[in-house]
Amino acid sequence: MLNRRDFLRVVGIGSAGAAAGFALAELNAPNPARLIPYLIPPEDIIPGVANWYASVCRQCGAGCGIVVKVMEGRAKKIEGNPIHPISKGGLCARGQAGLQVLYNPGRIKNPLRRIGERGKGEFQEITWEEGLTILSKNLKELRDRGEGDGLYLLTSPISGHLKLLLKNFMNAYGSSKYFAYELINYENLRFANNITFGQNSLPHYDIENTNLLLSFGADFLTTWISPVNYSYAYGHMRQGRPGLRGKVIQVEPRLSLTGANADEWVAVKPGTEGLLALAIAYEIVEGGYYKGEDRGKWLAALERFTPRDVAKVTEVAEERIIGIAREFSKTKPSLAIGGENVSSYENGVSNLVAINILNYLAGNNIGISGGIIPNRDIEKSSFIPVNSLMQDASKGKIKTLILYDTNPVFTTPGAVKVEGQLKNIPLIVSLSSFMDETTLLSDLILPTHTYLEDWGDNFTEPSVGYPVATIMQPAVNPVFNTKSVGDIFIHLARNLAGVFQKEIPWTDFGAYLQASWKMVYNKHKDMKEIRETTFEEFWNNLLSKGGWWKEESQAGKKVYISVNKITPYLPKGPASFDGDDKDYPFYLTLYPHSSYMDGRGANLPWLQELPDAMTSVVWGTWIEMNPERATTMGIKEGDVIEVESPFGKIYAP
Repeated sequence: MLNRRDFLRVVGIGSAGAAAGFALAELNAPNPARLIPYLIPPEDIIPGVANWYASVCRQCGAGCGIVVKVMEGRAKKIEGNPIHPISKGGLCARGQAGLQVLYNPGRIKNPLRRIGERGKGEFQEITWEEGLTILSKNLKELRDRGEGDGLYLLTSPISGHLKLLLKNFMNAYGSSKYFAYELINYENLRFANNITFGQNSLPHYDIENTNLLLSFGADFLTTWISPVNYSYAYGHMRQGRPGLRGKVIQVEPRLSLTGANADEWVAVKPGTEGLLALAIAYEIVEGGYYKGEDRGKWLAALERFTPRDVAKVTEVAEERIIGIAREFSKTKPSLAIGGENVSSYENGVSNLVAINILNYLAGNNIGISGGIIPNRDIEKSSFIPVNSLMQDASKGKIKTLILYDTNPVFTTPGAVKVEGQLKNIPLIVSLSSFMDETTLLSDLILPTHTYLEDWGDNFTEPSVGYPVATIMQPAVNPVFNTKSVGDIFIHLARNLAGVFQKEIPWTDFGAYLQASWKMVYNKHKDMKEIRETTFEEFWNNLLSKGGWWKEESQAGKKVYISVNKITPYLPKGPASFDGDDKDYPFYLTLYPHSSYMDGRGANLPWLQELPDAMTSVVWGTWIEMNPERATTMGIKEGDVIEVESPFGKIYAP
């Protein structure tokens, strides 16, 4: 692992070295596909000596800062950036496997045009000029017919100046149909936070400084929001404060890695987590731990959720519910969080609201160290449900669909029926690095760079209590005949010069990114935190450091939660599940995997070969059952069984 001292030594060689290593122009490195040893190497490369490039990991949305080790034009290793406030030098397995994204033989190597029936996988290689001409012509004809709003853009959740570029392109073209979708997207959590705290964003959960963490299904050590940062915070909370060891109580039906590392695991019945939170809230108020003047109103709102009544539904003992409530109230500061499985039920938002109010009732642990710290200056979420896009497809409203870094055919629930609706769209264009299930249905495929070959930036949400902007820069030249997605849209804008009112001054996304950051510098250069006297110096330091952040106090403003406003959003009962209880007596609990997340990492051998932390299983899917129930059914470990729901079936050991 690259330590902090070595990193500072490498990036601090000098301004000349920084400029040579991080110049905006194309890096002076050989084509990584060439295996011919250097006869006369470029002057900034010494054979056998590594260069390190600071960038951002894009294997999930956490925005971890990374450094990439490059030798003779080829990426060799990825580590966490030691000075980055999110990763702090750490990196998860998915981040380490980024090299197999870059050099994956399954990448799409050239632009492709469909020549057979849609979905059959019959494509023909074409040039970039042909591909961009096909798309440009289609967009021009669409606009000329007055059907500009028939252009739809569906991407993964992105931030920074690439998002700004795409939004500006769509607005200038005349379309308001920009959608962002990801299976694990935390939109329910944002919505619940807006209801509870009045902020439609993800706050900073200060696990690092809390003394009691009550987690409802948040597997923060492996998958929840920012696992690298939260793993560091967990370590500090447990062992980083001499004489003080924080406690973790994990509430979840299935024992996760976080649950296995907790002090207490509360095995709650699936779908009843929100009711358990309300029973804890009731005990906090009824027991006199909540001191607000509206105590009577809260007690009236929660009177149906006494620990005695809720214990019968959740299968958690009444005494244990009371004990958790008292300990959570007496321990200062304490923090309650809600994770993926709680959010994914039909009443997910209500469950998260119930969990959020625990932080308020137990002593208003909002805006304080060790509690919930709302982030400032965060752009409000503009998420539009993907099912509304599919409804438009069924009505024939979508004329051209451009997809970037998203695979809805694989990740959307079966009820949305994405694959069938896509057949109603005349032209589907995929900007993708891999031939996934959605790209297979496309008419035109324009392969994109991976994050190790591209320019970009990331404005992290949630942050760490203060704003963090991370720069993404190419560590190597493109391995295949691919393009930056930013370059693609800039080329489209230039090809559609008659459509846009202003001429596009940039020829590539790297220039656009640098120009955008120059505007940021000119606006804020008088800040005491910016010591560089010229933009060129600021830009080089930005790239060598890996981004820009301003460390400041994490204290925030406390909030007042109105019981009248909150009551309509509280859970009314346990979540319901499809299927008759007699025909389907089990609860199916799905969860994002530490290696594959929602399936996106399944094509990376390193992740397939990595044993699961709880089962040690590699290269496969498995089923976990209650051991007592399995014994009564005559099922032994290793048996292949069939699991069936109203929507399908699967065979697995």
